[in-house]
Amino acid sequence: FLHVDAELHSQRSAPLTANSMRSSSGCMYFTREEDACDMYARAANMFKMAKNWSAAGNAFCQAARLHMQLQNKLDSATSFVDAGNAYKKADPQEAINCLNQAIDIYTDMGRFTIAAKHHITIAEIYESELVDIEKAIAHYEQAADYYKGEESNSSANKCLLKVGHYSAQLEQYQKAIEIYEQVAMSTMDNPLLKYNAKEYFFKASLCHFIVDELNAKLAIEKYEEMFPAFTDSRELKLLKKLLEAHEEQNSEAFTEAVKEFDSVSRLDQWLTTMLLRIKKTIQGDAGDLK
Repeated sequence: FLHVDAELHSQRSAPLTANSMRSSSGCMYFTREEDACDMYARAANMFKMAKNWSAAGNAFCQAARLHMQLQNKLDSATSFVDAGNAYKKADPQEAINCLNQAIDIYTDMGRFTIAAKHHITIAEIYESELVDIEKAIAHYEQAADYYKGEESNSSANKCLLKVGHYSAQLEQYQKAIEIYEQVAMSTMDNPLLKYNAKEYFFKASLCHFIVDELNAKLAIEKYEEMFPAFTDSRELKLLKKLLEAHEEQNSEAFTEAVKEFDSVSRLDQWLTTMLLRIKKTIQGDAGDLK
């Protein structure tokens, strides 16, 4: 039985058992199943009003399964998404389960752009709620693949940048470098986006620098040839100062260069982390940027 919370409307929904939807001959009437879908949806919305998110998610799931029995694939997927959105507030793992079921339906229907959007939602749950960065990366990568297949390159790049960001944090530098280079090359010929290319070449350079100083020098030369606008950027000037300080094993000069850059363009947490990792390779360094 599905009961609507007494605190909500002090009423109960009709019993929705399999028996209540069968005739005396044992045949299932589609109209009764459709009525049941509607009742589950109404109950779910009342649970939402009462902020009973788990009950709302469960009711939306029941509606989704009934829609699937009726071969209403789109309605089923929509109900699974509604269930996922409700569960997000109470049970993140169950939210992911529901969204994955919606994704399966959308991909089966060839609706890859919508599927990609829900992969991003799952990635965000893994980022913020479950803190499983490896799984977040996997879902951002899947979303990027779907967007690319649909020629939505801007959306694909946004997902790839997330993958690059987290790959570098997890010390998967080669993967991060490949992504930043790929996105930089795809944006540097776009009049509206080329300004961002220098940022991506800068981040790729920092990843190179962490791995090997010589690699960083060679990469920077390559990036200047590929994208001449990088030559006059503040980012490149910083990189050259850092390379010089690193060669001389001068941690004070390294820190001073970072402070000068930070005074104009505030460093975010990612950049700070990467710069600290580079600075720690200087002998006798204290391991901070102060």
